[in-house]
Amino acid sequence: MIIRFLQRHREASVALIIVLLFAILGLVDRSYLSLDTVLLVYGNSLILFVLAIGATMVMATHGLDVSVGSIMGLAAVSAGLLMNAGWSIPAAIGVALLVGLLCGLINGALVSWLKVSAIVATLGTLGLYRGLVHLLSGGSWIEDLPEGFKALTKAGSLGLSVFAWLVLVLLIVAHFGLRYTAFGRSMFAVGDNRDGARLIGIRVDEVQIAAYGLNGVLAALAGVIFASQIGFIPNTAGTGMEMRAIASSVLGGVSLLGGTGTVLGAALGAYFMTSIDSILVLLRLQAYWNDIIAGAILLVVLITDGKIREAVDRLLRYQKYRKFIEPPAAGHQADATKAGLSLKTSEARK
Repeated sequence: MIIRFLQRHREASVALIIVLLFAILGLVDRSYLSLDTVLLVYGNSLILFVLAIGATMVMATHGLDVSVGSIMGLAAVSAGLLMNAGWSIPAAIGVALLVGLLCGLINGALVSWLKVSAIVATLGTLGLYRGLVHLLSGGSWIEDLPEGFKALTKAGSLGLSVFAWLVLVLLIVAHFGLRYTAFGRSMFAVGDNRDGARLIGIRVDEVQIAAYGLNGVLAALAGVIFASQIGFIPNTAGTGMEMRAIASSVLGGVSLLGGTGTVLGAALGAYFMTSIDSILVLLRLQAYWNDIIAGAILLVVLITDGKIREAVDRLLRYQKYRKFIEPPAAGHQADATKAGLSLKTSEARK
């Protein structure tokens, strides 16, 4: 029963882990047990939330995109250069999102139309997009961003910034969109059984390309939020974020094999990963521990998820074939004996 619960209710499991994590923080310092801390962690999670939504879409189709960090950096640099050139903030952000869409569509075309392995295709574009970041920025940081742009991540209504409200709306729309719309269900159908999805009329290639395209837009949005939060754009923007996005999604129950997972689970995984960062700050550990812990969590979750899947499969097989491998009950044995005696008696009479 416990194994089945962990398999079917990953969101609840991650939520419980987050509560325990906050309880540990509270034991160290009771001031951490407050709404301000919850909102602070949420504000720090915005980038990872957005990336986790995109990762969920791609992984639902049995895909993988390890270029999102480079797309994030390329979009941020594009927006920063345009704003410094005198473009309005909305126009610069719009172009950045279009850059993300184009990058995502290229990834999707490589995977769906040219049949290149997802990991190979996006590893290649990771280097390509990162090279464009250095080419556009000249290897330098982009500074002097408009104050109005930086204000988009300043606390406002109910303690949340403009981008915080936007991400909250995105989480809600993405959760219900993937779960209750035909397009969302088609993504999971493609990941679960590509050939079967094609037989029931789903345009498999188009769905997968759309998933990569949306993932690119979300990665670009993450880059814009990142630039607004820190107020400048380093040429390393987005480096390593792909691993954290994948780790968050897998931790929240999104399968690398496609076909299963929820945006809610991925968001909880992202919140947990950001909460870990808070512990590192509390313990005064170096920032590079973030990547070490993210990689370790990803490995542990993958191994645990595999073991749980194996246990569930064994349990299902046992239930399916139990009647063939278990001896009949005592009452059934007695009935069988009586039937055998009756058969022998009738034969003797003959």
